[in-house]
Amino acid sequence: MNPVLFSIGNFEIRWYSVLILLAIIVGIKLAQREALKFSLPNDFIFNLAFWTIIFALIGARAYYVIFNFSSYQNDILSIFKVWEGGLAIHGGIIAGFITIYIYCKRYGVRILKMTDIIVVSLILGQAIGRWGNFFNGEAHGVATNLASLKEIWFLPNFVINGMKIDGIYYQPTFYYESLWCLLGFIVLLIIRKFKHLKTGQLTGVYLIWYSIGRFFIETYRTDSLMFDGFKVAQVVSVILCLIGLILILSQSKKGHFEDLYSETDDKGLRW
Repeated sequence: MNPVLFSIGNFEIRWYSVLILLAIIVGIKLAQREALKFSLPNDFIFNLAFWTIIFALIGARAYYVIFNFSSYQNDILSIFKVWEGGLAIHGGIIAGFITIYIYCKRYGVRILKMTDIIVVSLILGQAIGRWGNFFNGEAHGVATNLASLKEIWFLPNFVINGMKIDGIYYQPTFYYESLWCLLGFIVLLIIRKFKHLKTGQLTGVYLIWYSIGRFFIETYRTDSLMFDGFKVAQVVSVILCLIGLILILSQSKKGHFEDLYSETDDKGLRW
């Protein structure tokens, strides 16, 4: 696939950048719409998103470079060429959550309420952003053959054709993860309507859902970040999954009508 959407002279607009931008715009709009139910103005969400996105991108790039430094040590300036790919979602999630914590602490907004609002946008953004990997010809799986890909009923022909890289067909793990995140988005939307959903439990479901999918999809990836013989994404996925489980179980111990996500007064929103 051609990673360049269009070019004007030497100036190129890449699919990767456009899709990341689209994911950000859609995510902000969704979060603003949900936040209004809790009387949080659009400006608050936009400003929060502004700083979170900046530090999440820095975190995603730093995380990738740290565990893949050998690819950059002879050309340090290439570290800044993020439009060519090389963002690790786990680094973005960690940096983003730290930013959200600091921002919400400053303005007295409850962190778990805010992460519950944001994870729905986040997982949809991940579903969209993965397509940037498709156009860059990255984040694919092991080598396979055309016949095997055609046997996968939910795999469209244009994805199959795009997975032929340098004459070799590969498993479209980016596509599997995108579908998993899209399904997770639907699941979170459904769970969010549960009458007795506790604050923080939606965040827990997100962490578990994405981590389980990423753990198994990562087994097929050929470009995984490694540390001491382990795939970093799988190790982090296990940790995040445990955090999600702790969140769900700890909140479930509260009273039937206590600390509900649907609470819209200051009791449910403020520290």
